[in-house]
Amino acid sequence: MSAYFLRRLLLIPPTLVGMTLAVFALIQFTPGGRLETALMEARMQEGGRSSNLQSSGLTPGQLLKLEEQYGHDKPFYIAYLSWLGAVPRETNRSRAEFDDEATETEVKIPGTADTVTVRRLSDGRAEIVPAEGVDAAGWRARIVTPEEQLRRWQRRNPRQELDAPQPYLAVLYRPKFSGLLQANLGESTRYSEPVWDMMKRRFPISIFFGVTSLVLTYLICIPLGVLKAIKHRTLLDNVTSVLIFTGYAIPGFVLGVFLVVVFAARLGWFPLEGFVSADFADLGLWGKAKDLAHHAFLPLICYMVGSFASLTMLVKNNLMDQLASDYVRTAVAKGLDFKRAVFGHALRNAFIPAAATMGQALTLVVGGSFLIERIFDIDGFGLMGFNALLERDSSIIMGTVAIGGLLLMLGNMLSDLITARLDPRIRFE
Repeated sequence: MSAYFLRRLLLIPPTLVGMTLAVFALIQFTPGGRLETALMEARMQEGGRSSNLQSSGLTPGQLLKLEEQYGHDKPFYIAYLSWLGAVPRETNRSRAEFDDEATETEVKIPGTADTVTVRRLSDGRAEIVPAEGVDAAGWRARIVTPEEQLRRWQRRNPRQELDAPQPYLAVLYRPKFSGLLQANLGESTRYSEPVWDMMKRRFPISIFFGVTSLVLTYLICIPLGVLKAIKHRTLLDNVTSVLIFTGYAIPGFVLGVFLVVVFAARLGWFPLEGFVSADFADLGLWGKAKDLAHHAFLPLICYMVGSFASLTMLVKNNLMDQLASDYVRTAVAKGLDFKRAVFGHALRNAFIPAAATMGQALTLVVGGSFLIERIFDIDGFGLMGFNALLERDSSIIMGTVAIGGLLLMLGNMLSDLITARLDPRIRFE
């Protein structure tokens, strides 16, 4: 069994690479990203609606610089490897133009008042010539030729011609390995904030709702499923089936709107919005618990309502199958008490399929419903991911996919381990 789980662990990196590569390609090659949004904003400021990029009020040089700012100046595979952390990023970039026929230009060192001279060599390479007393250690330079800028322009704007050839450019930068392999998820292109910091603020919300809804669902559904199996086709079984399938048929966000309108807006029993109150930090321990429960009661109902039917019926049907098995009938025929047969023998085997899904609870760390969070104004992972999709914030999207995919694969392994521990007949080879 250890060899099986070792193979599963070794498969995680290539699977994660394939997953993130597919999403990265989708983001890169789908129009409407942050670059197009920035150009549209520039056009709107100029009062124009034309699709011609040169009508945005920006020069071709400024448009190419904007393309560099959003990371569209590199080939696709280089951009992905930079995000992955397999090749270094160009950080703290600074650029300057060469005058006509000039082979040297001064480039400012970012974050300082110093400058260095960048010399354009005959083979196309760049040489840094620091002034006396200027520390240029760790800095690199490269030359951007007019031909390269023309290719980039034609690739992005195939139907438009440049007004004039672009000058040679000198780009000064620091190379740094900073990607997923270095536990760096990048910086949000929308909010200019590290993605990991944005996620850390939402971990408590996601973990609270995920773990609480999971625990409450199992605590309610497992006893209910056992009771329905024992009382099969009785009034209790029929009434509870109607109730849980009615809840299953109602989308969580629809129920959320109903609960907010009735119990929050009209009756005023619960707050309209937020995860906690504004004075939460000033409350005592008991006061914080009450305030958190007061705010979380309605959202928890919406999170849990959809999973009641599936888990309850899973437990009921599996337990009924076990009760109809030969070993249970034989035990009862030999005088074993029915209650002991149910809880001592059949329930453990009936619980195996339900327990097998517990490992996937790891994905609750990055779970959430953007519709429920929007209704109750909860700034959780679901809402952050939804806003990132609308704003085409590639860093947040990629960070969420990477963490969610990793947790999903680890959760599947944990589910296999739980299944093997509960059922001695299962052997992973």
